Amino acid sequence: MPRSMNWDHLRIFLAAHRAGSLRGASDELKVNHATVSRALKGLEDRLGTRIFDRSSGGLSLTEAGESLVEHAEEIERQTDKISRKIRGLDAIPSGEITVSLPPSFAQGFLAPILASFTIAYPDITVKLIATNDVSNLARQEADISIRIGYQVDDDLVGRRLLTYVVGAFASPQYLLDHPELTIGDGAGAHWIGWGDDELEWVKDSPFPNAGMRHKLPEPFMQIEAAANHIGMIMIPCFLADTDPRLVRIPHVAVEPNRSIWLLLHNDLRKTARVRAFVDHAASVILANRSAFLV
Repeated sequence: MPRSMNWDHLRIFLAAHRAGSLRGASDELKVNHATVSRALKGLEDRLGTRIFDRSSGGLSLTEAGESLVEHAEEIERQTDKISRKIRGLDAIPSGEITVSLPPSFAQGFLAPILASFTIAYPDITVKLIATNDVSNLARQEADISIRIGYQVDDDLVGRRLLTYVVGAFASPQYLLDHPELTIGDGAGAHWIGWGDDELEWVKDSPFPNAGMRHKLPEPFMQIEAAANHIGMIMIPCFLADTDPRLVRIPHVAVEPNRSIWLLLHNDLRKTARVRAFVDHAASVILANRSAFLV
């Protein structure tokens, strides 16, 4: 690779490769279309060869482009590592941190954490990303990630706080309309599903003879559907117990499910503002552990 290779051009090249189009790269990097085009042309002029084939379907790598991806991603990893190391030298808890977390957690349990954190650390600004995707901590899409799962990646510093329980919920009206949920096997009632792979889950549920109606991927979608008497749901108790429109279905035991994790990249573990949020969030969640375990 030429010694005078421009890192900004390589960064734009990687964005174009990952987005599959010039427009996608410009949207991702928040630059205009012409900037992306100039950067790619500059790279091709420097290398003396085409790195993309362009068509109406977007961009596809040439053989030279495929070779360049490997080198560019290694430079990206090293650049990100240097950046994390420098940021990790912070000693005073101030500045901005980015926290990613599931939308259900953002809506349900974030406010108490953020309220007390703001009082304790007024010089730290929190930027939130509400997503079910695991934000790439290595690429600094987030500094901290609150995740729900069974395990975490090896290159992350993970703190498992607790394992929450799930229970079966429905509206009081739905229970009146379906007495088979309290005195029978549930035949005639319906579960509200999460996605496509539901048959095995229903077989292992408290009501294996119940049907499946609708597929709603977000917990709060399910809560709203159940509150409007559409069906019953199996959901984390800490989300549904706080909704007065729902009740637990009688005689159905709660079950341990996934764990709540606080994650950060190893290079940021000593950064003061990151450490402050991790420790504070952990203390608030653990102080309210009964809401997750009952």
